Amino acid sequence: MSLDLPESAVPPPTRADESSSAPTRRTFIATSTAVGGAVVAGGTFLAAPQEASAAAASPSSRVSLTVNGTRRTVTVDNRTSLLDLLREHLDLTGSKKGCNAGACGACTVLVDGRRVNSCLTLAVRLEGAEVTTIEGLAKGDRLHPLQQAFVDEDAFQCGYCTPGQIMSGVGCIQEGHTGSPEEIREYMSGNICRCGCYVKIVRAVEQTAARK
Repeated sequence: MSLDLPESAVPPPTRADESSSAPTRRTFIATSTAVGGAVVAGGTFLAAPQEASAAAASPSSRVSLTVNGTRRTVTVDNRTSLLDLLREHLDLTGSKKGCNAGACGACTVLVDGRRVNSCLTLAVRLEGAEVTTIEGLAKGDRLHPLQQAFVDEDAFQCGYCTPGQIMSGVGCIQEGHTGSPEEIREYMSGNICRCGCYVKIVRAVEQTAARK
Protein backbone atom coordinates (compact mmCIF):
# COMPACT_ATOMS: atom_id res chain seq x y z
CA MET A 1 0.00 0.00 0.00
CA SER A 2 1.48 3.33 -1.05
CA LEU A 3 1.89 6.11 1.54
CA ASP A 4 2.52 8.80 -1.03
CA LEU A 5 0.22 11.80 -0.70
CA PRO A 6 -1.55 13.10 -3.72
CA GLU A 7 0.25 15.97 -5.33
CA SER A 8 -2.48 18.46 -4.33
CA ALA A 9 -2.01 17.64 -0.62
CA VAL A 10 1.73 18.27 -0.54
CA PRO A 11 2.64 21.91 0.23
CA PRO A 12 4.78 23.47 -2.45
CA PRO A 13 8.43 23.90 -1.54
CA THR A 14 9.51 27.33 -0.38
CA ARG A 15 12.51 28.85 -2.06
CA ALA A 16 15.19 30.47 0.09
CA ASP A 17 14.54 33.84 -1.45
CA GLU A 18 10.81 33.72 -0.72
CA SER A 19 9.13 34.58 2.57
CA SER A 20 5.54 34.54 3.71
CA SER A 21 3.81 37.88 3.39
CA ALA A 22 1.51 37.16 6.34
CA PRO A 23 3.09 38.17 9.69
CA THR A 24 3.21 35.64 12.47
CA ARG A 25 1.59 36.35 15.83
CA ARG A 26 5.00 36.79 17.43
CA THR A 27 6.11 39.23 14.73
CA PHE A 28 2.90 41.23 15.07
CA ILE A 29 3.23 41.58 18.87
CA ALA A 30 6.91 42.51 18.68
CA THR A 31 6.27 45.12 16.01
CA SER A 32 3.31 46.60 17.88
CA THR A 33 5.34 46.90 21.07
CA ALA A 34 8.26 48.56 19.31
CA VAL A 35 6.08 51.03 17.48
CA GLY A 36 4.04 51.95 20.58
CA GLY A 37 2.26 55.24 20.12
CA ALA A 38 3.91 56.05 16.80
CA VAL A 39 2.40 55.87 13.34
CA VAL A 40 4.15 55.02 10.08
CA ALA A 41 3.98 57.53 7.26
CA GLY A 42 6.08 57.07 4.14
CA GLY A 43 8.50 54.83 6.00
CA THR A 44 9.12 57.44 8.74
CA PHE A 45 7.95 57.09 12.33
CA LEU A 46 5.99 60.08 13.54
CA ALA A 47 4.88 60.68 17.14
CA ALA A 48 1.17 60.38 17.71
CA PRO A 49 -0.63 63.58 18.87
CA GLN A 50 -1.11 62.21 22.39
CA GLU A 51 2.58 61.38 22.72
CA ALA A 52 3.63 64.79 21.42
CA SER A 53 1.31 66.47 23.89
CA ALA A 54 2.71 64.47 26.82
CA ALA A 55 6.24 65.35 25.76
CA ALA A 56 5.48 69.06 26.03
CA ALA A 57 6.80 70.85 29.09
CA SER A 58 4.52 70.61 32.11
CA PRO A 59 3.06 73.95 33.23
CA SER A 60 4.96 75.60 36.07
CA SER A 61 4.42 78.61 38.31
CA ARG A 62 6.47 80.93 40.45
CA VAL A 63 5.45 80.95 44.10
CA SER A 64 6.69 83.03 47.03
CA LEU A 65 6.12 81.94 50.60
CA THR A 66 7.74 82.29 53.99
CA VAL A 67 9.28 79.09 55.32
CA ASN A 68 10.53 79.10 58.92
CA GLY A 69 10.78 82.88 58.87
CA THR A 70 12.66 83.14 55.56
CA ARG A 71 11.06 84.35 52.37
CA ARG A 72 11.53 81.82 49.57
CA THR A 73 10.65 82.18 45.89
CA VAL A 74 10.78 79.13 43.62
CA THR A 75 9.46 78.00 40.26
CA VAL A 76 7.83 74.58 40.43
CA ASP A 77 5.69 72.24 38.38
CA ASN A 78 2.06 73.01 39.14
CA ARG A 79 1.62 69.44 40.39
CA THR A 80 4.34 69.74 43.05
CA SER A 81 3.18 69.12 46.60
CA LEU A 82 4.29 71.24 49.52
CA LEU A 83 6.12 68.19 50.85
CA ASP A 84 8.17 67.80 47.65
CA LEU A 85 8.81 71.54 47.57
CA LEU A 86 10.25 71.36 51.09
CA ARG A 87 12.28 68.21 50.56
CA GLU A 88 13.38 68.46 46.93
CA HIS A 89 13.65 72.21 46.36
CA LEU A 90 14.43 73.70 49.78
CA ASP A 91 16.39 70.76 51.25
CA LEU A 92 14.20 70.68 54.37
CA THR A 93 14.01 66.92 54.85
CA GLY A 94 12.65 66.90 58.40
CA SER A 95 9.11 66.47 57.10
CA LYS A 96 8.87 62.80 56.15
CA LYS A 97 7.19 61.17 53.19
CA GLY A 98 5.34 58.21 54.64
CA CYS A 99 2.18 57.11 52.83
CA ASN A 100 2.14 60.17 50.51
CA ALA A 101 -1.65 59.93 50.64
CA GLY A 102 -2.58 61.93 53.76
CA ALA A 103 -3.18 58.87 55.93
CA CYS A 104 -0.16 58.72 58.27
CA GLY A 105 0.61 62.32 59.26
CA ALA A 106 4.39 61.98 58.94
CA CYS A 107 4.46 65.04 56.67
CA THR A 108 2.47 67.36 58.95
CA VAL A 109 3.53 71.02 58.91
CA LEU A 110 1.88 74.28 59.92
CA VAL A 111 0.54 76.62 57.23
CA ASP A 112 -0.51 79.98 58.64
CA GLY A 113 -0.63 78.30 62.05
CA ARG A 114 -2.87 75.41 61.00
CA ARG A 115 -1.94 71.75 60.68
CA VAL A 116 -1.87 70.37 57.13
CA ASN A 117 -0.72 67.20 55.42
CA SER A 118 1.95 68.66 53.18
CA CYS A 119 1.79 65.67 50.81
CA LEU A 120 -1.79 66.67 49.88
CA THR A 121 -1.18 70.42 49.64
CA LEU A 122 -0.25 71.95 46.28
CA ALA A 123 2.68 74.33 46.61
CA VAL A 124 1.33 76.75 43.99
CA ARG A 125 -1.71 77.44 46.15
CA LEU A 126 0.42 78.82 48.99
CA GLU A 127 1.39 82.19 47.55
CA GLY A 128 2.15 84.48 50.50
CA ALA A 129 1.61 81.74 53.09
CA GLU A 130 3.72 81.19 56.20
CA VAL A 131 4.96 77.62 56.59
CA THR A 132 6.57 76.19 59.70
CA THR A 133 8.35 72.85 59.60
CA ILE A 134 10.09 70.84 62.29
CA GLU A 135 13.33 72.68 61.41
CA GLY A 136 11.71 75.99 62.36
CA LEU A 137 10.60 75.15 65.91
CA ALA A 138 13.86 75.38 67.82
CA LYS A 139 15.42 78.72 68.68
CA GLY A 140 19.05 78.12 67.96
CA ASP A 141 20.20 75.37 70.32
CA ARG A 142 17.09 75.73 72.46
CA LEU A 143 14.46 73.15 71.61
CA HIS A 144 10.78 73.96 71.40
CA PRO A 145 9.06 72.89 74.66
CA LEU A 146 7.26 70.03 72.89
CA GLN A 147 10.51 68.83 71.32
CA GLN A 148 12.07 68.81 74.77
CA ALA A 149 9.04 66.99 76.18
CA PHE A 150 9.42 64.26 73.54
CA VAL A 151 13.02 63.81 74.68
CA ASP A 152 12.11 63.85 78.38
CA GLU A 153 9.25 61.37 77.93
CA ASP A 154 11.12 59.20 75.42
CA ALA A 155 8.12 59.61 73.14
CA PHE A 156 9.67 58.03 70.08
CA GLN A 157 11.39 54.87 68.96
CA CYS A 158 12.38 54.72 65.28
CA GLY A 159 11.73 58.47 65.04
CA TYR A 160 10.31 58.46 61.51
CA CYS A 161 6.90 59.81 62.55
CA THR A 162 8.32 62.14 65.22
CA PRO A 163 8.53 65.36 63.14
CA GLY A 164 4.90 65.00 62.10
CA GLN A 165 3.84 64.05 65.61
CA ILE A 166 5.54 67.12 67.08
CA MET A 167 4.14 69.49 64.46
CA SER A 168 0.66 68.06 64.97
CA GLY A 169 1.11 68.33 68.73
CA VAL A 170 2.10 72.00 68.44
CA GLY A 171 -1.01 72.63 66.36
CA CYS A 172 -3.15 70.69 68.80
CA ILE A 173 -1.90 72.86 71.68
CA GLN A 174 -2.44 76.10 69.75
CA GLU A 175 -5.99 75.00 68.89
CA GLY A 176 -6.74 74.35 72.56
CA HIS A 177 -7.57 70.67 72.11
CA THR A 178 -5.64 69.46 75.16
CA GLY A 179 -8.34 69.37 77.84
CA SER A 180 -7.81 65.68 78.56
CA PRO A 181 -5.77 62.70 77.33
CA GLU A 182 -8.86 61.53 75.46
CA GLU A 183 -9.19 64.87 73.66
CA ILE A 184 -5.49 64.84 72.77
CA ARG A 185 -5.79 61.33 71.35
CA GLU A 186 -8.83 62.38 69.30
CA TYR A 187 -7.15 65.42 67.78
CA MET A 188 -3.85 63.60 67.24
CA SER A 189 -5.51 60.56 65.68
CA GLY A 190 -4.38 61.51 62.19
CA ASN A 191 -0.76 60.81 63.14
CA ILE A 192 0.26 57.15 63.08
CA CYS A 193 3.14 55.76 65.16
CA ARG A 194 4.13 52.36 63.87
CA CYS A 195 6.23 51.77 66.99
CA GLY A 196 3.23 52.29 69.28
CA CYS A 197 4.54 55.15 71.43
CA TYR A 198 1.11 56.76 71.76
CA VAL A 199 1.01 56.82 75.57
CA LYS A 200 4.24 58.79 75.80
CA ILE A 201 3.30 61.06 72.91
CA VAL A 202 0.04 62.00 74.62
CA ARG A 203 1.91 62.56 77.87
CA ALA A 204 4.41 64.88 76.16
CA VAL A 205 1.63 66.94 74.56
CA GLU A 206 -0.29 67.07 77.83
CA GLN A 207 2.68 68.25 79.87
CA THR A 208 3.67 70.88 77.30
CA ALA A 209 0.13 72.25 77.22
CA ALA A 210 0.06 72.42 81.02
CA ARG A 211 3.24 74.53 81.08
CA LYS A 212 1.94 76.95 78.46
